[in-house]
Amino acid sequence: MPDAEYIGRSRPLRVGLTGGIASGKSTVADLFAGLGVTIIDTDVIARELVMPGQPALDQVREAFGDAVFNADGTLDRAALRALIFADDRARQELEAILHPRIQQATLKQTQLAGGDYQIIVVPLLAESPLKSYVDRILVVDCGEDTQIRRLLARDAETEAQARRILAAQSNREERLAIADDVIDNDGDLADTGNQVAALHEIYRSLA
Repeated sequence: MPDAEYIGRSRPLRVGLTGGIASGKSTVADLFAGLGVTIIDTDVIARELVMPGQPALDQVREAFGDAVFNADGTLDRAALRALIFADDRARQELEAILHPRIQQATLKQTQLAGGDYQIIVVPLLAESPLKSYVDRILVVDCGEDTQIRRLLARDAETEAQARRILAAQSNREERLAIADDVIDNDGDLADTGNQVAALHEIYRSLA
């Protein structure tokens, strides 16, 4: 039987998916998408907000200058990432530009999208106002060593930079403290897929 708190809703169940950087959030979201679940990803929204011609991109240039732009006028994400994870004030300034826009676009997408339940991917959910907007929180978890290994393969240039990126986010204990559900993503893809399939059935029953 569905939990009493979910009975009578006139909208899809909203599941906030979060986790530390390089924990495997995109992998988990893709697995849910493969099951036909509606996915709303705030990282995708953030990238769309800084496409050429978008007002947010002009504000980024005003705040950080040409050093974080490519010659063709597009955002140099690697340069911006290196800047904001080395300078807390710069990171806060970028968040002030993007976060209200991300929240507004996310809420609009959830209202327009259908499905029995929706997965809303929010990397920094522990610190986000969107935390109060979701019905359940799913944390993708893995060890710090795994995160650093993945960051070095994907984003970070040095281990020191990888550790600065981790330090800039809420810690593992804080994320787990807000979790209703946890996926352990230290294993292989098949193991993660089995966990997603089990949660899919739970969320369908709750919806």
